[in-house]
Amino acid sequence: MKRLIVDMDDVMADATGQFIYYYEREFGVRVDRAVLDGKEEGEGFPENHHILKQFPYQHNFFRTMQVNEGSQEVLEALNKKYEVFIVSAAMEFPQSLPEKLEWLNEHFPFLHWRQIVFCGSKTVVHGDYMIDDLPRNLEKFNGEKFLFSAPHNSHINRFQRLNNWKEVGEKFL
Repeated sequence: MKRLIVDMDDVMADATGQFIYYYEREFGVRVDRAVLDGKEEGEGFPENHHILKQFPYQHNFFRTMQVNEGSQEVLEALNKKYEVFIVSAAMEFPQSLPEKLEWLNEHFPFLHWRQIVFCGSKTVVHGDYMIDDLPRNLEKFNGEKFLFSAPHNSHINRFQRLNNWKEVGEKFL
């Protein structure tokens, strides 16, 4: 079986939506996702950008993210055809480890704990394919690289792009 590496935040889980939700909860201002297109992570919000960096340290930030549409069904099918590993650079936010594991167990119960990798740097990961939203995670990957569309990467065109889980299914199934 070929090995498929899949990122969590802004690939399986809607991290951008979580930042938008937390920002609205904190400041009472709803930010339209389209305003964030082409901007680096954390940019595009009207003010208080420094506050955004605190959100991932809050209890349940990672635990309560929404599941990206189609990810559950497509990943379940991929799991039968590929050696799937969910790889998340989670060490920056130590409290995210149990939250991400609980989130995965709830929303992706077909994944075995041996298929989950929490790391500090994805440069240690090897496989045939990687799907990630961050170019820096793809740059040193040894296999075929796929950029999963998110507002912060809409301006990047140096990787093959997958815009949603329907496209992931069409590419890999």
